[in-house]
Amino acid sequence: MSDPQIVWLRRDLRMADNPAIYHAAQQGPVVAVYVLDDEAPGRHKLGGAARWWLHNSLESLSKSLGKRNARLILRRGDAVEELTTVANAVGAKTVHANRHYEPWWRKVQGALADELDLQLYDGNYLFPAGHVTTGSGDPYKIYTPFLRAMRSEFPPRDELPEPETLSSPDSWPASDDLGEWNLLPTKPDWSGGIEEFWNVGEEAAHQRLSEWESDVGDYEDKRNLPSIDGSSRMSPHLHHGEITPIQIWHALKHKRSEGWQSYESELVWRDYAQNVICQFPAYGSENYRDDFDALDWRDPESDQEAAEDLKRWQKGRTGYPIVDAGMRQLYNRGWMHNRVRMITASFLIKHLLIDWRHGEQWFWDCLVDADYGSNSVNWQWNSGTGVDSNMFSRIMAPLTQSEKFDAAGYIREYVPELAELDAPAIHDPEAHDCLPDDYPPKMIAHKAGRERALDAYRAMKDG
Repeated sequence: MSDPQIVWLRRDLRMADNPAIYHAAQQGPVVAVYVLDDEAPGRHKLGGAARWWLHNSLESLSKSLGKRNARLILRRGDAVEELTTVANAVGAKTVHANRHYEPWWRKVQGALADELDLQLYDGNYLFPAGHVTTGSGDPYKIYTPFLRAMRSEFPPRDELPEPETLSSPDSWPASDDLGEWNLLPTKPDWSGGIEEFWNVGEEAAHQRLSEWESDVGDYEDKRNLPSIDGSSRMSPHLHHGEITPIQIWHALKHKRSEGWQSYESELVWRDYAQNVICQFPAYGSENYRDDFDALDWRDPESDQEAAEDLKRWQKGRTGYPIVDAGMRQLYNRGWMHNRVRMITASFLIKHLLIDWRHGEQWFWDCLVDADYGSNSVNWQWNSGTGVDSNMFSRIMAPLTQSEKFDAAGYIREYVPELAELDAPAIHDPEAHDCLPDDYPPKMIAHKAGRERALDAYRAMKDG
């Protein structure tokens, strides 16, 4: 019998179109291992909402493996040490894994390759990071030319089939009990709204894609309207690797609508984010434009008023209904509509003049789809600090955005104190003199927040 083959799983919790599983199965008995390594990522270890998703996704994957005479081995600790221990226990020399681009996983991949035969595959994106380059051979920094270059390379690779069965090793290594990892919240259990909103696992991902396929043609028209929510809601399934962008692309490639073109460009944005963090590994914690290091942010760690403002933003008590609806959706559902993500991020950065990294960390803990590349690229775009970003001086007006994108129904759902108000009052109840007793006034006027932000920006530029 061939030597057992270790499959190291991370954000690739699926059977189909999984290169690591596919290639390992061709070479011998498969031992699939997930290691919960909370040390390697540092401040970017899995947040609370992502841990909830992980528990349920691992349960789903374990059942899928069981149907193929295999097991999911769970270990907790240093990934290199645990994988080496498992390999020694079963007599394996080779580890198969899908390549990950987060800086900590790149470091771990390098260390593991010093201990075992590590075979890395490209499995979670349309193309490997660095696949497309400029005419001079450099990686792209700006999204629009990156998008054009990616489209010139289409189609991406074909999907890989899932194995019908897997051969087993002579004996199975020890495995942790998933329940003992305590990934699910208990004191208190804040996950009720998330559990109500989401179905988790590979089967659920494909079911969601099937349901949404008929709506993709309207995506361009509806994607910015939070009350309608024309979003695919595929982001957590993609992030945890329950489905791949390759599978989505092939499922929808026959579409010829503007909606599909728009959605395809967002799949490409995921690839773009990985290209950015490959070039700038510290992108989730350091400004790309280092002149912003001198901006006089209000610091919640030393300024009590700023700390209270940050908490009001986190809890959805800013007095701006569209902002509060988004922040409450984030906490209750573990997800937020994309248009509203931009509005809430801009409000924290510009209106409250609080460093984007405080927002990035809150989103990291609250989002079921918290992704190092996408999260950091989106926050640096909003803050004007990124390699390709919005200008800091362009400040979103949340009240205008709320009316423009017809957010009244969205506000009624997530800010029940305002549910009885009609438009336009629901967008700005304070200005229409109908502020309910249990809803706060604006924590800062739009004009005052805008002027304070622009003053700080001018002072930074003047040096």
